[in-house]
Amino acid sequence: MIETIRNIWSIEDLRKRILYTFGLIFVYRIGSFIILPGINPALLTLQNAQKGLLGLFDMFAGGSFSRASIFALGIMPYISASIAMQLLTIAVPSFAKLQKEGESGQKRINQYTRWLTVIVTAFQALAYVTYLRQQSGAAILPQFSPFFFAFSTIVVLTAGTLFVMWLGEKITDKGIGNGASIIIEIGILARLPHALVAEFNAKNTSGGGGLLIFLIEIAFLVLVVMGLVVLVQGTRKVPVNYAKRMVGTRQIGGVRQFLPLKVNAAGVMPIIFAQAIMFIPMTVVGFTNPESQTGGFIRALSDYTSFWYNLIYGFMVIIFTYFYTALIFNPTQIADEMKRNNGFIPGVKPGKPTAEFIGSIMDRITLPGAFFLAIVGILPGFAHALGVNTVFASFFGGTSLLIIVGVILDTLQQIESQLLMRHYDGLMKSGRIAGRAAQMTTT
Repeated sequence: MIETIRNIWSIEDLRKRILYTFGLIFVYRIGSFIILPGINPALLTLQNAQKGLLGLFDMFAGGSFSRASIFALGIMPYISASIAMQLLTIAVPSFAKLQKEGESGQKRINQYTRWLTVIVTAFQALAYVTYLRQQSGAAILPQFSPFFFAFSTIVVLTAGTLFVMWLGEKITDKGIGNGASIIIEIGILARLPHALVAEFNAKNTSGGGGLLIFLIEIAFLVLVVMGLVVLVQGTRKVPVNYAKRMVGTRQIGGVRQFLPLKVNAAGVMPIIFAQAIMFIPMTVVGFTNPESQTGGFIRALSDYTSFWYNLIYGFMVIIFTYFYTALIFNPTQIADEMKRNNGFIPGVKPGKPTAEFIGSIMDRITLPGAFFLAIVGILPGFAHALGVNTVFASFFGGTSLLIIVGVILDTLQQIESQLLMRHYDGLMKSGRIAGRAAQMTTT
């Protein structure tokens, strides 16, 4: 490990990229503690911002949402705009054509994404102003008129999100790893030290072998992380042969390669979609009679430790895994690309039979991946039901842990590529780190 770190530090370009990334992350963390103009932080009370859907948003923003900082909306509006543009490139032919135009088309898509980010951020900032007035109106300084406070807050929040988006793009261009993903990951990891200390204190003061229980929880967390690494890196390699052809005096092709099909091609999106829908009962609870049978059922769905919540939530994760995989994975396009490059799967005819063969394999490997992803999604509820505090329980699975594992693997894969490109040993003596970016490029 020491030799690997020395090799990383000896590469000037890699060293500059890592230091540049840490510098921009430091700027982001400083900005997350700068309070919005016109708010008295001593009177700010946004306790419910750490629960339910708002708690998920606050986790992605690194706690900026509950602190009412200038980065309160974080990078999530940009992520939402990027997802919307990704879906448009699949559903709308004009955007699909634009995506196939190469670098020029990608630049236009990026520009549309930025403009859409401004619109989404402005709407979310207006909603955030309303939320501040309802939950902590006493914290707003009286010398700020309602209109001026709303206008200044919307401008500052929009500028803050655009600045965070710019930081993410700079990390991607001049740093190491995917900038937007790293910013989200840093926001999630910022809560980990506090969660560990709180859980340690709770178990240590409870007596009766509390410290041993804490060590067991850490060991179980390590096992969950190892399982997630297998899920993120798991692939089914389909052999592909390429026919020999002559280009000038050179012979090209005639080699066997592999088409890596990911077990979890949908990533974290099924969990995010399922969580967004499962937060609806929490909103409906306030409008139902708690004594009625319907109200009791809805309240059961709003409790993420209940049986019905975990059953429906796990089922929705499985459904959304198949749905999102169908959106982003196009076996017909892969079969056409193979046919154009004189590639074929042994024993399968090119064209439609190849597409059907790839699609059938993807359906089979998606099923165990979807079930494992559903288990990962409901693990925080089980951890909380077994006595783990709410913040620390969120690291036992769900969105937070899946994002952390995926982003770290992507970043390590880029570092390993830089080492191997300069004839150094990789991060591992045996095997390779197969991040999501590498697998997508190979596909």
